[in-house]
This record gives sequence, structure tokens and C-alpha cells, in this order.
Amino acid sequence: MAEKTLKRGRAGNLMAIGGPQAVVYIGLAAILIIAQIISPGYLKMDHILTMLRLAAFVGIASIGQTFAVLTGGIDLSIAYVITFANIVGSQVMYGENQNLPAAVLTVLAVGAGVGLVNSMGIKFLKIPPFIMTLGVGTIVQGIYMIYSGGAPKGNTAPLLREMCGNNIFGRVSGILVLWFILSVVVITVLKFTPYGRKIYAVGINQKAARFSGINVSGIIFSVYIISGITAAITGFLLVGFTGTSYLDTGTKYATTNLAAVVIGGTAITGGRGGYGGTIAGAIIMTVIDDLLVIINISQAGRQVVQGIIILLLVFSYSQQKKN
Repeated sequence: MAEKTLKRGRAGNLMAIGGPQAVVYIGLAAILIIAQIISPGYLKMDHILTMLRLAAFVGIASIGQTFAVLTGGIDLSIAYVITFANIVGSQVMYGENQNLPAAVLTVLAVGAGVGLVNSMGIKFLKIPPFIMTLGVGTIVQGIYMIYSGGAPKGNTAPLLREMCGNNIFGRVSGILVLWFILSVVVITVLKFTPYGRKIYAVGINQKAARFSGINVSGIIFSVYIISGITAAITGFLLVGFTGTSYLDTGTKYATTNLAAVVIGGTAITGGRGGYGGTIAGAIIMTVIDDLLVIINISQAGRQVVQGIIILLLVFSYSQQKKN
């Protein structure tokens, strides 16, 4: 009896680790088939590469969210950091390649700074991540409104424009290559390093992780700083893609990055999932958004759909946790 129970437990653990991510890729295939039916020619290589380029921005923004959710937290400041980095990066570059290094350093500092403030509030002031990151995000919004005077200035450097807006590897854009490299690094870190295992341990049970010698505060600090940095990188790359900055740059990523993480099989309660599923989640959200545009659904309607998707998935995972 004990042996059978152990086998069932092992099987359940394997399903918990691999099941959701396997299912999401099956779901991605199904959505692509539906897309082809709705819009014949959807799966042509040029269009697939275009969708992957757009998904790359969601995917990069979702790196930090994946880390945060794996620890049992959440980062609702990502969209605001994207916009702030977008505005700051554009104004520092001001269309000159020689300003790129300064722009990169400034943007990274902005992202890391916001992440540091988030983590300090969560750990030292014991403010729940949901409230802390939303509050900080609102403050960031006020700061970039004051900084830009409500009218962002500047534009992208030609070199960044070349990387993000054009194909530099035959038919593949530079942003897609960057996403691939970052994805390999993130998956490797989460799956094969002590740091990755500590993130999962903190997400499963912070108290147990602390008793086992893990620096829980250090892990929390690091994941929110990573989240701030990856959000800032996304905002900076979007300057290269669009050519300039906008006050609503991060708006469409407010729910998309979280939806990509949850759709990708990362449990909202923490400790289960990974970035491999988030990649598929980012592509799914991009394709769904594109299909809604094709059938003439407004931006507001698309946000409603994203919200419903998140609620359904969170409800599903909460039921799994009860069981």
C-alpha cells in the first residue's frame, strides 16, 4: 500500500511539474489552428515571425513576473516601469548612437530602483506584494508624468532602431534573437542552479525555506529587482521598435505579462511552474490579441478578454490548491 501511494505521489509530482507546461503548448497549437481557420494565411512564415517579434516584448516583460509569482508574489508595477523606461530612454538617447550607453545605464538603474523599493516595502514594511507594487507603480506613473511634462520628447538611436525594428539575421529580428538568449539563460537559472531551487522553495513555504538556511529576504529582493530590470529593458526595446516614446506604452502590458505567466502554468500561489510555459503563454496572448483585432474587437474589449482569462486561470489554480 505504501509503495502504491509513493508511486502515485511521484506521478502526481511529475504531473504537477510537467503537466501544465505540456498542456499550454498543446493549447498554443490549437489556437494557431483556429487562427488559420479564421484568417487563412495566418501561419505563413512572415506572419509567424511578426507575431514572435511582438510576443518577444511580452516574453521579456514576463521574465520578472515569472520570478515574482514563483515566490508567491506578484508585480503590478511592470507596466508603469515599461513606460518610465520608454520615456527616459528616449530622452537620454535623443536619436544619437553615442548616447546609447548612458541610456542603457539610466534605464537599468530606473528598473533596479523600482524593484528595490518594491522589495523593501514587501519585506521590511510587510506590505502585501499586490498592494505594494500597485502603489509603487502609481507613484512611478506620477513621476514620469512630471518628468515628461505630459509630452515625451526624444527618439531612438539608429543602432537600436536597426536591432528592434529591422531584420538583422536574415528574416529574424534582433529582438527575437535577444529573447531567445534571455530565455535560455532564465530557464537554465531556474532549472539547474541553486538560486533557481531557492526561488521554488520560497514559493512553496517561506518559513520552511528560512529554517533550511535560505536567505528568504535576499531571494525576495533579487526577484523584484530582476522584475524591475526586465520591465525596463522591455520599455527601452519598445523605443527601438516604435522609434519614439509614448505615455501609454506600458498600458497593453498591464495584464498581458501576468496572463502569460499564469497561462504558462506557473501557479499564482507560487512554487510551481517555470519560464518555459511563460514563453508559450506570451505567444498565446499575442495571437489572441491579434485575432481580436482581426475580428474588430476594440482595445477595451481586448482588455476585458485578458481579464477574464486571468480570472478563470486563477480560479482553476485555487481549486487545484484546495484539492
